[in-house]
Amino acid sequence: MSDKPVKSPCNSVCSLNDEDVCMGCYRTSEEIRIWSVLSNDQRRDVIIACGERNRKVNPFY
Repeated sequence: MSDKPVKSPCNSVCSLNDEDVCMGCYRTSEEIRIWSVLSNDQRRDVIIACGERNRKVNPFY
């Protein structure tokens, strides 16, 4: 039995900032580019990093 693929955090609000981070999902352009080949564990790590980036930009969110 295998894990279901971890869903992309994309919310269709795609706009990269000056640091090359999407302001919709907080993935880097590199993370967006390689998403389809990442393992579920790697995808979970990316989602954790996205949450950390979001909190840096929106500390009261």
